[in-house]
Amino acid sequence: MKRLLLPALLVAALGIAACGTKHDPAGPPGIQHLSLMLDFFPNADHAGIYEALADGEFRRAGLDVTLRVPGDPSTPLKLLAAGKTDLAISYEPEMLLARDQGAKLVSIGALVQRPLTSIISLNPKFRSPADLEHHTVGTAGIPYQSAYLKTTVQHDGGDPSLVKEVNVGFNLVPAMLSKKVYATLGGFWNYEGIQLARKHRHPKIVRVDQAGVPTYDELVIVARQNEVGPQAATLRRFLQALARAHQTLRDHPDQGVQALLKANPDLDPGLQRAAVKATLPAFFPSNSAQPWGWQDPAKWAAYGRWMFAHGLLKRQPLADRAMVDDLLPGQGF
Repeated sequence: MKRLLLPALLVAALGIAACGTKHDPAGPPGIQHLSLMLDFFPNADHAGIYEALADGEFRRAGLDVTLRVPGDPSTPLKLLAAGKTDLAISYEPEMLLARDQGAKLVSIGALVQRPLTSIISLNPKFRSPADLEHHTVGTAGIPYQSAYLKTTVQHDGGDPSLVKEVNVGFNLVPAMLSKKVYATLGGFWNYEGIQLARKHRHPKIVRVDQAGVPTYDELVIVARQNEVGPQAATLRRFLQALARAHQTLRDHPDQGVQALLKANPDLDPGLQRAAVKATLPAFFPSNSAQPWGWQDPAKWAAYGRWMFAHGLLKRQPLADRAMVDDLLPGQGF
């Protein structure tokens, strides 16, 4: 029997007592409208979403999906909690922070199923986090990035107190190019790292999960907790459509990139193609037996304990309340 992760209220809402593989009909008689707010400006991380739109996967699932781009990356979960959007893309740490502050939200699937956040430096002498001692490191001013910095330096045998951290906002790449900082922590290996490599700047990259930070899902799809039960069939069709689109993206990456670029012609085609190619493995679980979107509750719990131990959360989070896998293809009731 599969481990059920939905809270008891969802069981009651669905009115189903037994578990097993779920087979939903292809779609409802009418079209249902869903608004999805992205986490940031459109980029390679969203290629599968744009492929689902362009290839008609959402429409075939009986869904009319509207994408919205946030004016501020810190707002998607706030707007979701306030009922201003039906779904939102966010980050696992942001989800846990929002829940710790009382937001009734739940992650229903992982879009990018491993960390992308990295330490990046253009200094040829940089080799590992301990080399950051006596240097200035730029971050986006996010508290858990400060904790990443301390964890990685300490994990590498260095002294975090000897590292100077400065908030450069989202100007991570300019801060390095201008030599304002020795390195940054907050850029993605699949985006800023590739962007710098394409500029022939030879970036040195250390992924945080390879330097002492527990692994986590970088990007997740978030819904309001009280709507997961009543909207289970709709959300399941949404996730199934995304799963099919990501399979198409894996089989035909150029097609997915074209969908992204057609919808966002201002993007750099070469950068997006390179970023999608690098990111493809991260769109799928490491265990091929698990469905697209899979979230490992044990890893969520371990990452939550790390956040709590570093004073980022007021209380120890409950992984089985923060995320559910039951709506994924082949899972659940």
